[in-house]
Amino acid sequence: MAGIWNVLKKIKYKLDGGEASSRKNVEYIHQAPTDQIALDLFKGEWSSAMPSTRPDLKAGPTPLFEDPRVKWAGELLGGFDDLRVLELGPLEAGHSYIMEKGGAESILSVESHTSAYLRCLVVKEIFELERTRFLLGDFVEYLKTREEKFDFCLASGVLYHMKNPAELIELISKAADKVFLWTHYYDAGVIKNNRSIAGHFSGTNSLEHAGFKYTGHKQNYYSSVTNANFCGGTDQYSHWISREDILGCLRYFGYEKLQIGFEEIDHPIAPAFCIYGEKDGAVKPGESS
Repeated sequence: MAGIWNVLKKIKYKLDGGEASSRKNVEYIHQAPTDQIALDLFKGEWSSAMPSTRPDLKAGPTPLFEDPRVKWAGELLGGFDDLRVLELGPLEAGHSYIMEKGGAESILSVESHTSAYLRCLVVKEIFELERTRFLLGDFVEYLKTREEKFDFCLASGVLYHMKNPAELIELISKAADKVFLWTHYYDAGVIKNNRSIAGHFSGTNSLEHAGFKYTGHKQNYYSSVTNANFCGGTDQYSHWISREDILGCLRYFGYEKLQIGFEEIDHPIAPAFCIYGEKDGAVKPGESS
């Protein structure tokens, strides 16, 4: 706990503007502790509604703690029981919650957005997540330097924030033989008719990673990166890729068995779908390869 506390103090120090302003921004709570007080530290920032088992808690609008997409992945896995999970971009730990309550042996979850990371820690305390560890940092850089193997990788809402999405898929393929992705994809016909996002795209680039060639459609974040509620990529732009290139890339890096679900061509932002992938020979926890 001392390590987490030190990280919190450093982040708070930076957010407050350093030593000159840290004292005047100190705040004390003069009420008995409640879970809602903890959630209200980030009032107005939450994306997720808390679980329906706690209707007393008010946070965000989206039911990510009861996300049917993650439950679908669990069904294809045969359950989360005893799995060692790698989670990329947990946002507010809703999916972490589902997997831990579903019996996962351990969850290592990596988040680069400082406020989202702190919200994950609030959720961890409120719901007593004992088998989930949250790390603050860039998961691409983490995967480049670690060789640990996991049973399963969940990467929801992150692929379309990458400058080099094929690199992320390759790194995931080295870390886990089973993967779940939820992502937007590029469809020129649909996106050009969507005024809310069409103006964010500025041409295409021919990309290649580890021998896989594909087309990246440059998507610019513009002023979104200065918004307090922004939880996108870590750079000024990302590359979106087509549905076909996503599936082709997964197969290229070894995920031969692919299943698609929850596809939404008319998603309010852009076309999106879920993909569950397994490599040939992937085994269940406890089985020998």
